[in-house]
Amino acid sequence: MLNVSTHPLEIRQLCRNGKLDTPTPGLALGFVQANLVVLPYSLAFEFLLFCQRNPKPCPILDVTEVGDFEPKIIAPGADIRTDLPRYKIFRHGEFIEETTDIKPFWRSDLVAFLIGCSFSFENAMLNSGLSVRHIEENKNVPMYKTNIQCIPTQTFSSPLVVSMRPLPANQVVRAVEVTSRYYKAHGSPVHIGNPEAIGISNLEKPDYGDAVTINHGEIPVFWACGVTTQTAILQAKPELAITHSPGHMFISDLQDESLTF
Repeated sequence: MLNVSTHPLEIRQLCRNGKLDTPTPGLALGFVQANLVVLPYSLAFEFLLFCQRNPKPCPILDVTEVGDFEPKIIAPGADIRTDLPRYKIFRHGEFIEETTDIKPFWRSDLVAFLIGCSFSFENAMLNSGLSVRHIEENKNVPMYKTNIQCIPTQTFSSPLVVSMRPLPANQVVRAVEVTSRYYKAHGSPVHIGNPEAIGISNLEKPDYGDAVTINHGEIPVFWACGVTTQTAILQAKPELAITHSPGHMFISDLQDESLTF
């Protein structure tokens, strides 16, 4: 994993040239990172409705025109078929393969959704002197399925997926203050403290990403996570769906502060 900040255009070019296929936390600090969901047009409106009903895990940043692979609002000139480090391909709810290029799967009826990511507020956390453990340990953020249910649509339903960052007790309030401003990057935490209260039995075994060190006296803090959309896709079983691999985000040209209120 790269551990230095790089400009978004340079990172997208590295992805496009097959030179970057690792998770993106800590990259291009100060710029917005985004989850990716690609679905057939026939399901696009209902997926948009699912996101509208669940804005905490699914804040929409951009939606492409049908068949268009350029996210014109958040990264003009980019190509979502090649400009992410890794993608996952699903058919009828079954994971088929992981790849670094989705051009062979692209079709004229596909619509791409770019959804806010908590990596986008981590620069603000670091600038406020807060710990971001997975960056410190050069890992992907740990992510967990919870027992909290999203508001469903006819086709899409999902438990809430959360990302976790452990913090000393005296930093928790400040973390809430800092991240709550980033409402299009999941905003404030959804839970603080006891993981079992939201259905997480073992923090050392995340459903996605990597386990991180939790020091004595630290409190686990949980934010809504865009990987929730992948769980919704698994349950909806569309004939084709493409997502980013967890932690392997699209890095846009938007600056983090553009997501604040």
